[in-house]
Amino acid sequence: LARGYLNREDETAKRFVADPFVVGERMYRTGDLVKWVNGGIEYIGRIDQQVKVRGYRIELSEIEVQLAQLSEVQDAAVTAVKDKGGNTAIAAYVTPESADIEALKSALKETLPDYMIPAFWVTLSELPVTANGKVDRKALPEPDIEAGSGEYKAPTTDMEELLAGIWQDVLGM
Repeated sequence: LARGYLNREDETAKRFVADPFVVGERMYRTGDLVKWVNGGIEYIGRIDQQVKVRGYRIELSEIEVQLAQLSEVQDAAVTAVKDKGGNTAIAAYVTPESADIEALKSALKETLPDYMIPAFWVTLSELPVTANGKVDRKALPEPDIEAGSGEYKAPTTDMEELLAGIWQDVLGM
């Protein structure tokens, strides 16, 4: 993979650990959680909050940080959910319930790329927390997947008509 991060010894020390199988070598800590099953490796998931959305690896905490910096937001949590097509999408949970979602989206677009803007939004009076005071992600309500799917908008220009026709051919419609 690599020997480390160029001129970033702190990152290298965090991500590259001593190889227990080969003395003096290092291994890359990926963040993947796996287990041995019948002599093979079974992927269980991630031990961090990194997800892959539309081909991009995203740390959900980066979106939470940007949301928390907005004056209209008291608290925020971000999770990965499955959309109607079974694809991974981002859901944002914000307080207060009176938050203007369109204003929040617009503000995030100034600091985050399009693929990091949450597709689903839930406003809550308060975020559920564990006994330790951390956000209880398991207690967050499921977002309304139907509401986030949007309405069909027919092609309006010649170029849109051409592209829609190409996609129909590709999808066999």
